[in-house]
Order: sequence, then structure tokens, then C-alpha cells
Amino acid sequence: MSVQLLVEEIASLLQGSKPRTMIGIVGKPGAGKSTVVSEIQNRFSADEVAIIPMDGYHLSNEELIELGRRNRKGAPDTFDVAGFISLITKVKNEIAKDHTFPIFHREIEASRADEGLVPRNIKVIIIEGNYLFSEEYNWNKVFPLLDQSWFIEIDDEVRMQRLIARHIKYGKLPQEAEDWSRGSDEANAKFIAKTASRAERIIKL
Repeated sequence: MSVQLLVEEIASLLQGSKPRTMIGIVGKPGAGKSTVVSEIQNRFSADEVAIIPMDGYHLSNEELIELGRRNRKGAPDTFDVAGFISLITKVKNEIAKDHTFPIFHREIEASRADEGLVPRNIKVIIIEGNYLFSEEYNWNKVFPLLDQSWFIEIDDEVRMQRLIARHIKYGKLPQEAEDWSRGSDEANAKFIAKTASRAERIIKL
């Protein structure tokens, strides 16, 4: 399936009678989640579709240093999972309320609180992240909250080169970017791949 089919599905949901649909989109690091989200944002207004990126729930660098996990930032145990689940639960069940959430900024490697917004009564919610389908590290409560599950597939070497380029763009030296991409990021990618079978639909980029 292409991104266009996801766009068509969203358009159909906006015309339907269901008050709210939660769509989870998962992909390995560098797979193109941001590309898919950008396409959705180009097609629909913020009054029609709300986007919730999981990355806003990265633990801070200070917390990760205390936990001894700073060199694995982005791994499944380096997020505020409880906070993320709390948000998704409220968004699913409290439709008549506005909900705010943190947004992660790669340029400062930190999240800013309450920058994201899910407006009340909005019909389609896109939740994108790496670990939405996982059963481990306390992520298991996310999947049951999703109404639809989509997984992004892309050639792994293309994905790797995009990932390295992204790390360089945000300040890593080329060798450091490659080491991180083929090390910590690739370990996460293998973990994510194990959950792909839970997806109902595949987006091929």
C-alpha cells in the first residue's frame, strides 16, 4: 500500500459517523514516519487530523545519564512510557476535551511541554512512533488503544543512509553518525521489526 491509500482512508473516516479513530504508524528509525506525516499534513488541516509523535516522550538527557542509558537514547526503555500511555488513553476516551502534549526538538535533543495539541472533537488521530506495537518495556498498553495499525516498509540500506544523513544534519560527525546508526539505532530497528506482524496494513516507501 502507498501513502495515498492511507490518505484515502483518512478522508473516508472524516466523512464517516465514528466520532474518533486512532491510527498508529510504526517504522524503523529512518523509515520515513516524518515523510508520511508530512503528506498527511499537506492533505488535511489541523482541524481535521491531529498528529501525536511518540518522540515527545523521550526521557531528558539528564534522566538518561542518571539511568546510565544516555548512549542508547531512542531505545524502548528511554521513554516516559507511562506519560505517553496516559495521554493516548485520555485522547481516546475524553473526546470533548482539548489535550496538549510535548514535542521533541532534535536540534536541542529535548522536548518542550504542551507544544502539541489535540483539539476537542477532532475525528482522526495519527500516532507515530517506533514502539506502539511492542509488548515489552511497559509498552503493551498502547496497541489496544489503536483502532488501526500501519507499518512502514522501506529498503534497509536506503533507510540507513537517510538515518546517517539525519544524524549529520543535527550535529553528529560523519563517523559518529554512522556508528550510532549502525549500532544503537540498528538494535532498535531489529526490536521494532519483531512487532511488524501486528500491523493490519503496510505502507511501502
